[in-house]
Amino acid sequence: MTDPYRITDAPATAAERPGGWLRPLLWLVLFVSAAANVVLSTAADNPWISSAFGLVALLCAVALIVHHRRNRVRKS
Repeated sequence: MTDPYRITDAPATAAERPGGWLRPLLWLVLFVSAAANVVLSTAADNPWISSAFGLVALLCAVALIVHHRRNRVRKS
């Protein structure tokens, strides 16, 4: 249904989501780094290597939360 009081026409296509490729990349890095952290914490003698992968996983989780909070759709 058209709105007779609307001054401008509605856009024909929906706006592209900002950072549409970033979220899947962050999820992939999160899963890979978490798996590497689990494997290396049990198999490797050096705890610094597994801690580095744990830090990468933590940073990816924080980046996903920040990305979600900045790009969420607010309903009024």
